[in-house]
Amino acid sequence: MTERRDFDAIFVGGGVIGLSAAWRAARAGARVAVLDRAAPPAGATRVAAGMLAPVGELAFGEPELLEMTLASAALYPQFVAALEAASGEPTGYTHQGALHIALDRDEAAELRRVHDLQRSLGLAAEWLPPRRCRELEPGLTPSFNGGVHAPGEAAVDPRALTRALLVALERAGGEVRHGTGEEARARGGSATEVVGGIFEGERLAGVRTAAGEELRADSTVLAAGAWSGRVEWLPEQARPPVRPVKGQIVELRSRDGEPPCERIIASERVYLVPRPDGRLIVGATSEEQGFDTAVTAGGVHELLREAYRLLPDVAEMELIDSMAGLRPGTPDNLPLIGPGAIEGLVLATGHYRNGILLAPLTADAIAAVLAGEPLPETAAAAHPARLSFHPDSGGNDNRAPEVTVDDDAGAATPDRAAELAARGAALAEAAEAAERAAEGPR
Repeated sequence: MTERRDFDAIFVGGGVIGLSAAWRAARAGARVAVLDRAAPPAGATRVAAGMLAPVGELAFGEPELLEMTLASAALYPQFVAALEAASGEPTGYTHQGALHIALDRDEAAELRRVHDLQRSLGLAAEWLPPRRCRELEPGLTPSFNGGVHAPGEAAVDPRALTRALLVALERAGGEVRHGTGEEARARGGSATEVVGGIFEGERLAGVRTAAGEELRADSTVLAAGAWSGRVEWLPEQARPPVRPVKGQIVELRSRDGEPPCERIIASERVYLVPRPDGRLIVGATSEEQGFDTAVTAGGVHELLREAYRLLPDVAEMELIDSMAGLRPGTPDNLPLIGPGAIEGLVLATGHYRNGILLAPLTADAIAAVLAGEPLPETAAAAHPARLSFHPDSGGNDNRAPEVTVDDDAGAATPDRAAELAARGAALAEAAEAAERAAEGPR
């Protein structure tokens, strides 16, 4: 017998993006369910370092992405405060700043180019000579060519964030289900992997699980990360152009329980994210290897070698884990947020390296779409309609999908540049306020 349940929205994917959007919708009064074939945290969330670094991760030719990441970073303090109050759980959010190091002259030349762009946009970033860098982080390597200090950068623990979201979502009346058939039976439940769509004419009206349960909803939100382009329960023309990009990370732990650095430290090839409990996340490789999630000796070697070049003390740390996950990439590196190609489908996927950072902005945007409102201006650049793609290349193999990108997508107008500068200044002011607050108790 097929069981039928009705919701306002069903979220397919239980990573930080899916859980954040579902919690935001539930807080607004929506009846929501989150479905995932694996227990959260899974997918890219499980291996994410949790950097909230819009200034340091700035790239040339991506003004829309910078605008989105700055806007979402500004939302984070309020987002985690509300989440921790609703769940009673910590999120591991820390505001410690970041130090981007140039290890040789070539890296220094490139880092200065990036710093010039940061300054032109009014972002909070300062070039420091080696002596000033060592004053901030005494454990740095003895020989390097300077660095950029970005005091407004922060970090969050994605696994702690996931635990808080699960509790908050349940308290808000949302449902979270996970597990394939074998996993679900082992814990006495039913299989919740989505295996089919329910259609009313051309409209997606819900999904069908492996257990035969029918879950109907006004909207189905696809938040399945790197697997979003391969969901067979959607028609080919509705599958978004998302591809997997493999990333490996290493997790280390200090033997005395103290983190080896206070700030995020990064070079051209690696980043180090300290946790208050003495752990250090070292990431991350970027590999076009399809859906391969094997941890390789070469990947671990590369990460440890580059980490040692930055912070020699890592050689004495305990190696506690190494993992690989899949980031959801898109043709233009912007996420896909908003109405899908068929009625009833909403997309919240394709966040690539910025899924944790963009969670608050994505959650607000999806809540607006589910409420029948236009996509907020802060997320307008991520509207899926900007991409037109051919049905036979929508992510069903490991090739990059064949797509057409709006020619105006990368153009930065004077008004846009001024807006980015204003956002950068606001983030700098928030960073200074946070630093003053942190200095108070000391």
